[in-house]
This record gives sequence, structure tokens and C-alpha cells, in this order.
Amino acid sequence: MANITLFSQIIAKLDRSKFNKIVKRKQTDKHNKGFSSWNHLVAMLFCQFAKSQSVRDISNGLRSATGNLNHLGVNKAPSKSSISYQNKNRTHELFKEYYFELLQSLGQHPNFKQVKFKIKSKIFLLDSTTISLCLSLFDWAHYKTTKGAVKMHTLLDYDGNLPAYVNITDGKTADNKGAYEIPLLKGSVIVADRFYNDFSLLNVWDSNDVFFVIRHKENLQFTSIKENKLPEDRHQHILKDELIELKNESSKSKYPKKLRRVSVWNEENKQTIELITNQFTWSPNTISDLYKSRWQVEIFFRDIKQLLHIKSFIGTSENAVMTQIWTALITILILKALKATSKFDWYLSNLVSFIRLNLFVKIDLQYWLDKPFEEHIEPPPKFIQGVLF
Repeated sequence: MANITLFSQIIAKLDRSKFNKIVKRKQTDKHNKGFSSWNHLVAMLFCQFAKSQSVRDISNGLRSATGNLNHLGVNKAPSKSSISYQNKNRTHELFKEYYFELLQSLGQHPNFKQVKFKIKSKIFLLDSTTISLCLSLFDWAHYKTTKGAVKMHTLLDYDGNLPAYVNITDGKTADNKGAYEIPLLKGSVIVADRFYNDFSLLNVWDSNDVFFVIRHKENLQFTSIKENKLPEDRHQHILKDELIELKNESSKSKYPKKLRRVSVWNEENKQTIELITNQFTWSPNTISDLYKSRWQVEIFFRDIKQLLHIKSFIGTSENAVMTQIWTALITILILKALKATSKFDWYLSNLVSFIRLNLFVKIDLQYWLDKPFEEHIEPPPKFIQGVLF
């Protein structure tokens, strides 16, 4: 039986020395008014794990853990005003940098590696999701005349299904425009939907030795140069595999090179999916399966919206919203790391619910992760005091 809570043991898995280096570099503890950067991180992680609906919930929730705060590295529960003030004023870049630091440690678990594809290229899935906001409260989040929103442009690592890059913009930013700044890894492959069928963008990727598999738009104008022979006895869903050249002069000036076009029948949706790629050696079935794997980024967006506190916000300033989003990403990283280390076959939704119900229960974290449904009985004391009379 552990002497500290599940939440304390989860927080103990975070590398505080790396966090302190970022704090020192960014000077985020300057004028902290008794509410340090570490206290701020713990409070916002509690907000995510407990799905607290307000700063009052965070303050009261941590206050209820009297006697257990020392194990969190926190000397006292924060007040509502302290949380609100620092959410507005302490830069969210602190939590953004810490997410990527944690990704280098917690995000490297061997169980994250997926071996479905035999290709050597690192696979990234690119997409965006819109988080709606009330324009009267979040007047900086421009989207439509009466609606506000921010958009998360996310490059998801296929291994582990965790963001390798996130660009958060206002809701008006088009998907392809938000993708120009993504970091490019030579020899990797980026899989995306038709909203990224921007030939200037594709040319940038190709020039940096990055492969892409993109669903092309229906109005694509091209000339077929050569049609590749398809296997007769397998992969009947592959309808066409051909080498093409763009016909439209505007498109051709942006992407003058040849492309490969693969046409695939999707039985589930009863439709034909047409893909373009700059990879000419992989089998058409590999191209098809790569695009099919893109649904994992949709699952990631569903998970962070349904399981974590990211659809409503406890602060209205831009910095407060960004802080809540980045601490949500840190939380999903922690949860996936816990799931990867467990011997029990958790669904992520069940893991989140069980942790939420047992945040302040004192039990060994790893034992609980491995055997969540076993009765945990505290062992009897080794020495029993005898009765004198």
C-alpha cells in the first residue's frame, strides 16, 4: 500500500529539473506572488485530470488534499485569484516547451512503436481541429461574424499518436496556411486530407526530401503519362496506379515535377478516393494503407475533446486558453505513457475515468495500473502490541 496518492505518483513521473531549466530561462517565476510555475503546472494538470469546471473547483479540489500537497511539490493550495492571474499573465510558452521536453522522455516508450508498415520512413499524420469559443467573451479569437474559435494544426507522430508539432491559430486560418511552418524531417512521409492539396506547400515538402500522400481535389487537371500494372490476384480495391503531370499552368508553375496518382475504392463509404504522392517505389496498397491510417488523427482530436477539459475554458484571455490547451496536451502524453507501461489492456477513456475517481486514493500506481480490479488489501502490521491487562 502506497503512502502517497495516485495523483502524487503521476506528478512524480514528470522531470522537474527540466521544467526548472525552462522556468529559469524564461524567468516565469519572476513576480510569481507566491504561486510558482511548478504550482501552476500542478494546478492545471489537476484541472485536466479532475476535469474541473472553474478556478474555484481547482482551488477547492487541491485544498481537499490537505496533507498530500507536499508530495506534489506544492506547499499550499492556490487561491482562485492566483490561478486566474497567472493563467492570464504567465506565458503559455512555458508549458509548450515542457510538453516537447516530456515528449523526448515519456513519449519514447517502446510500446508506442507501431510496425504495420514495412517502410523505413517516419510517418506523420497532418490535420487540424477547430475549438469553438464565444466571441463576446473571447473577442480576440476571430472566426466568423458571431462566432469565435481557435484552430489546432497538428502533426501527429504515427508511433504513439502524439503531436510532434502543434500550431494554434485563430479559426480563420486555412489548413494549408497553418502547415507551412511545420518542421520537416528528411525521408519522412506526411499523410493529409484534400485541404492540404496546396502545390506550393507540396513543392516545399518535396524540395526538403519529404514524401507526401495527399487526397487530391476532384477538379484536379492532369495528363496521364504512364499507367502502372496492377496485381491481378490481390488488392482488388486498387483501381488505378499512374504517373501524371499537372495540366493547369498555375498549378504546374507551383509544382513542375511529375506525381503519382493512386485511385482506391473505399468499401465502407462506397466511394472512390484519389491520392497523389511523390513516392514512386512503394506499392499502391502501401499508399492506400498510409492514407487509411489518417483516421488516427481524428481519434486523437476526439480523445482530447471528450476526455479532457478543452471544449470550455476557465479563463477568457488568449494566454489562459493557450495554457489550458498545452496542459491538456501534457496530460494526454502522461496518460498514454501510463497506458503503455501497464500490463492491463486499458481503453484510454476507461483509464481517464478510473484515475479521475481515484486521484487521492493511496495505492501503488504501477500495481493499480496492472491489476485495477484486484482487491487491494493493506497488509497487517508486522508487530502487534500485546494486551497487558
